[in-house]
Amino acid sequence: MVAVFLAEGFELVEAMAPVDVLRRAGVDVKLIGVTGREVPASNGVTVKTDLAPEDLSREGLEAIVLPGGLPGTLNLEKSPAVQDIIDWCVKEGKLIGAICAAPSILAHKGLLKGREATAFPNFQKDLTEGGARLSEKYVCQDGRFITGRGMGVSLEFGLKLTEALTSPEKAEDIRTSIQTDRG
Repeated sequence: MVAVFLAEGFELVEAMAPVDVLRRAGVDVKLIGVTGREVPASNGVTVKTDLAPEDLSREGLEAIVLPGGLPGTLNLEKSPAVQDIIDWCVKEGKLIGAICAAPSILAHKGLLKGREATAFPNFQKDLTEGGARLSEKYVCQDGRFITGRGMGVSLEFGLKLTEALTSPEKAEDIRTSIQTDRG
């Protein structure tokens, strides 16, 4: 199961595109409402979540996803539940995906030190200050961390998560079925 954490002010496409792609791949995905069971995105669209953080079972949890957006990223970062699940994922070797501003959360925790990573340009300084090697790629994976630059690469981010959680072949099948190319 993959848990996608939503906090008030999250970037809608950065959350929903990966959810859609992962579900097409047959991956069980749950939306976790950090700031409530109905969470308004940065553009005003409200999304109903599946679970509150305290209801999330770690049994069977394969990955977490942190979408960006403001103030969504700041709300994720100040959440003790999000901080705790990140720590647990690192300890257990689980996959962590973060896009746009959200990779800064990982950088602030020192988790990207020495790793290749990317983020929205305004947050790349957070990564380099945290010791990350800034990638020229729009989506990159280094070990158990997948980072993406922003909303425009949300499908690629979702496909990279799919590749890591299922197979490159499954990700390519979905790429073909949704009619997106590698650009």
